[in-house]
Amino acid sequence: MPSLLPGVAGADASGPAVKFPSVKFPSIPRDRVAVAAYPFREFIVGWKGWDGKSPGSVPLAQQIELKDFGAHVAAKFNVHKIELWSRVFPSTEPQYLEQLRGATEKAGSAVVDIAVDEEYSQYSNDAAERERALVASKRWIDVGAALGSPSIRTHIEAAKDSKPEVGRAADTLMRVAEYAAKKSVVVHLENDDPVSEDPFFIVQVIDKVNSPWLRALPDFGNSLAAHDEEFQNRAMEAMFAHAYGICHVKDGEVDENGKTSHVDLAKAFEILKKYGFKGYCSIEYDAPGDPYKPTAQLVEETIKFLS
Repeated sequence: MPSLLPGVAGADASGPAVKFPSVKFPSIPRDRVAVAAYPFREFIVGWKGWDGKSPGSVPLAQQIELKDFGAHVAAKFNVHKIELWSRVFPSTEPQYLEQLRGATEKAGSAVVDIAVDEEYSQYSNDAAERERALVASKRWIDVGAALGSPSIRTHIEAAKDSKPEVGRAADTLMRVAEYAAKKSVVVHLENDDPVSEDPFFIVQVIDKVNSPWLRALPDFGNSLAAHDEEFQNRAMEAMFAHAYGICHVKDGEVDENGKTSHVDLAKAFEILKKYGFKGYCSIEYDAPGDPYKPTAQLVEETIKFLS
């Protein structure tokens, strides 16, 4: 099945590694916009809540199958790029992935990233846990390659037995990057968890690994929610200096205490342009309530900022 994204066909994992990623990103602003599945998790069939036991409140009649997410996003937002989320996949078996890719391409759409959340720490003192983190990333790199996605985002889980440690994290992620190069799938690290994914820790790890297949995924709101605007701007500078394929656009964030922070979108896009970022801007509205209207608004604002 041909890919809609030139330059991302995966090589065999046992074959030679490709030296550099060569994704041909679109230049038309709307074509650079993606919509993330994460904000729509309760609308996707099979979501059982954070504990895996609590179905959402969205009526079944309003829910969609993950394989139809591309068509849904195209119809609702006139956007043809999607970012999937590992926790809403009903299966990663080859037959299902073929169905998912086929349905997405039939809608004239493409998967441009998979946000992967696994529960293993790349910097744990426990070598067995670091190995599990490696295996999990490899599995999702394979999924990305099967779907024709140019990238995945892998989560750095907090370790129970260690503070964030650059050396061990880099050792694990260097092996991830080596595998990613063989599959032509870029691996991104996001400034998500304020401790295990602190933006300045992430860039230290990326610098130490020093592979074009391990890059940063700047999230517009996560660092602001945990710190302040001055920290946010420094974080965005550091992350975009190491970015490649995707960033997360949001206009605010709500923390665990219900406190809302508001993103200066103009400033965030100013930094994006300063570093010549050519990748995708994935809309990831992240606040309580219906995600549809805010996502539509963010799509249009993003197009204006990119124009």
